[in-house]
Order: sequence, then structure tokens, then C-alpha cells
Amino acid sequence: MNKIIVVNQPSRWLLNIPGVEVVSSRRYLSDKKFSTLKNVRIFNLSNDYAYQSRGYYVSLLAEARGHKVVPSVKNILDLKERSLAQSVSEDLNDLVQKSLKRIRSKEFILSIYFGKNVSNQYSKLSRELHKLFQAPFLRARFVHIGDKWEIYSVRTIPFKEIPEHHLPFVQTFAKEYFGRKRYDSARKGKHLYDLAILTNSKEVAPPSNKRALEAFAEAAEKLGCYVEFITRDDYNRIPKFDALFIRETTAVNHYTYCMARRAQSEGLAVLDSPDSILKCANKVYLAELLSTAKIPTPKTVVLSSDNPKEADKMGYPCVLKLPDSSFSRGVVKVRNREEFRTKVREMLKTSDLVLLQEYMPTKYDWRVGVLNNEVLFVCKYYMAAGHWQIYNWNSPKKSDVEGNFDILEPSQAPPQVIDIALKATRLIGNGLYGVDIKIVDGKPYIIEINDNPNVDAGVEDSLLKEELYNKIIRFLLDQINKEPLFNQTEVKSFDVTKKSSALH
Repeated sequence: MNKIIVVNQPSRWLLNIPGVEVVSSRRYLSDKKFSTLKNVRIFNLSNDYAYQSRGYYVSLLAEARGHKVVPSVKNILDLKERSLAQSVSEDLNDLVQKSLKRIRSKEFILSIYFGKNVSNQYSKLSRELHKLFQAPFLRARFVHIGDKWEIYSVRTIPFKEIPEHHLPFVQTFAKEYFGRKRYDSARKGKHLYDLAILTNSKEVAPPSNKRALEAFAEAAEKLGCYVEFITRDDYNRIPKFDALFIRETTAVNHYTYCMARRAQSEGLAVLDSPDSILKCANKVYLAELLSTAKIPTPKTVVLSSDNPKEADKMGYPCVLKLPDSSFSRGVVKVRNREEFRTKVREMLKTSDLVLLQEYMPTKYDWRVGVLNNEVLFVCKYYMAAGHWQIYNWNSPKKSDVEGNFDILEPSQAPPQVIDIALKATRLIGNGLYGVDIKIVDGKPYIIEINDNPNVDAGVEDSLLKEELYNKIIRFLLDQINKEPLFNQTEVKSFDVTKKSSALH
């Protein structure tokens, strides 16, 4: 494999490396000769890797040309992330403490040249940091906080800033480095992909409990992922990941949708996809979709200020739902005309449309978990004690907020429950869904389709255990290398600023 060093000014390159061509960044970017070369490894030693700088474009075009490049664009972006330095500090904590235990100052700067330092005592630490960040010249800054050392930042060093008395060491390191036939790839092997899991620690009823989130992370790491739990504040960091997994209750006029849409526009694999959020989050849309497909649902009427008397035709009691309700919130049962008038008036202040549905009392609802048009699990969710819904948020006893559950093998569930669930989810897509179904007089009725279904440790995973988490993560990772769902013209036309009002 041919090796090429790219620098800003070859005339100022002081190292003599046999068998390695040295070219300017300007020439590498503009000379068509380099765009057609095959079997090439590029070592980008530009002075600056800032976004859209010449050094940045060297790595970007090298990747586009199919050249193996060090550092990669991902490495360059990683070097700008303060949070990544913090996570690395945690991963390498024992090595950092051992390596710096004799340092008495409050700050320490470690210069790393091709994975080595001029002092052998820091060789292992230098090697590990180089494996992670891959830039030929690195400067790691450590600070002593409390009773331990932490990595504060990792940055590249322009060649011109290398101290003169270090140059003989750099020459030796360089000959060894460029003489290699194999190179460590940044976070590859151990981490094939970067997975972001969106969560909200303040959410009262999140779709996954803490143990389930840990299980998802463990499954992803075993499958070769670097996993990071992110929040709404990480919107601008989405492009650095390969996949986004949303484990927070979604809504369209909400940052969860904006983050899903941003991820999709950047080419990430996304679960839940913005398309699924759009289709599932609005019950008016679902009612129309299911009705058109002739899939049984409770009798349903879409109310507006123009037809407020429809409940009289439906009969009492009946159920009112806000279009974007979830986890039983925004869903009320009205027992008579007076309650109906009061509640519908309140709801129409929030939404121009409100859903009116036939009341179907049952002891439990069926929940069918579906992934990629296959059944993952089947649950019976029993109504909360003394209540008509699975959740009773007004219960004075915390233990009575949720009802009990039974989990079954799909083969144990009534066939009509499985059939109607799969028929319904095919209308939405091939993602992860939870289909709520009631059986009345032997006939199944779809209540709703959730794009962000519960996957809680101790409940939905009771039968499959860790395999449930493996299946979901495998599906998400399989999407990374698939063709995008829309063309680049559509991607470019997407304007995030149009959704800025939802990023609150």
C-alpha cells in the first residue's frame, strides 16, 4: 500500500521518511492524479483540522476517494468533543491514575507523537490515547481534581509547534510508525458503531426503566457499539453518531421528533423514525388510517367545535382523547352529557380536533410488541385497581398507579390478536411498535399503535430476557448500512430552523 504524508508546506517538513511521498494539502485536494489513486494510505499532518479548513477537507476527500486516512473525519470531530474526553477519562481511569501518580502539580501536558512520548513511563497511556483519537500528533491536558487526575482535553499539535529538542525523538518514532504494515483503527474492532440513546431522567413514565436502559447499553456494547446516553441538549451532536435510539416518550411538536428528523437527515439509523412518530403520535391520523384499511377499532368520531353533540349519538359513558395523548394522559371517560360538555370544551382549547370513542370495558388490554413485522412479545396489561385504564395517575397509592401484567409466548395468544396487530403495524412501517388491542365478544379491536412502546426490565423482557434487547439493537444496527429512505435532494431541503419552536 502506497503511503502519502500530506502537510501544508512540504518545504518545511523536516523529517526524512524513506519510501513515503510528501505532498502539500493544496496539491492533494486539487491534483486529479490523487483522486484516481488506489490502494493508498493518507497521513494528514495538516496544521489545522478546523471544520471546512484545508486539513479537514484532506481527510474528507480521502474518505470519499476510498483512501485509508489518518485521522478520519470522525476522529477530527471527536477531538472537538469535550464530553468524549470526559468519557475517555472514565474508561482509562486506572491507567491515568497509575501513570500520573508521581506528578505533584495540578496540571500535566502529555505530548504524543505517533502514539509515543519522549518518556517511556508514559508509553502505555500515550498508546491508548493514540488508539482512540488516531491523530499523529496529540497534546493531552490532564488536571488534578479532588483526589484524582482527569483528562481535560485532547488536541492536535501542528508540526511547527513541536519543541526542537523533541524532533530527534519524533524522527525515530516516525520511521517506526511509517514502517508498519498494519495500523490501529480508531475505535474500530472494539467499537464498530457509535450509538446514541435519547433519554429523559425527569420523565415520570419513560418507555424503559433504568435496568432496561442498562440492558440495551450492554447489548449494544457486546455488538460492537460505543454507547452514549444523550438528552435534548445534544441536538447539535447528533451527526457524530451512527444511530439514534429514542427511549423517551415521543411527540410531533416536540424535540424528540426534531432529533429523529435531524438524525434521519444526517443518514443515521433511527428508532423511532420520524415517519413512525408522525403516524403513531396522532390519534386522529391513526383513526383515519385504520378506518381506511377496514381494521376494527372502537366506534370513533372526530370532534371539532362544529359537531360537539356527537356524544349523544355514541351514548354514555364514552371516551374523549386528545390526538397526542400517551400513557393514558389526555384520555378521559365521561359518564353523561354534562361531563362531556365540560371536558370537550376544555380539550378544544388545546386542540382543534378531539377524538370521541366508544367505551369498551375489559379487565385487561392486549399489547403486542412488533419489530420489523415480527412479534417480539405479547402482554396482558390489567387495569389499575378500581380504575378503567391501565394507568391511574390520580391514585393516592403509588402501588395502584399501574395494573398487573401477564406475559405470554406469541403462540399462546389468540391468533386473531397476532393477526390484527401485524396487519396494523404494516400500515406504519417496519420499526418497533406496541399495539394495544381489546377483545369484546370474541372480536379484536385496535385501540392504538405506539411508536415508542414500553420495554421495561421485569415486564416485557420476562420471557426473552437479554435476547429481547439484542433483537432490537441488531435491527437498529442493520439499518446503518441500508440505503437511505429518501434522496439527497430531500435531505438538503430539510430546514431544522423550521422546527426550532419545538426545541424547547
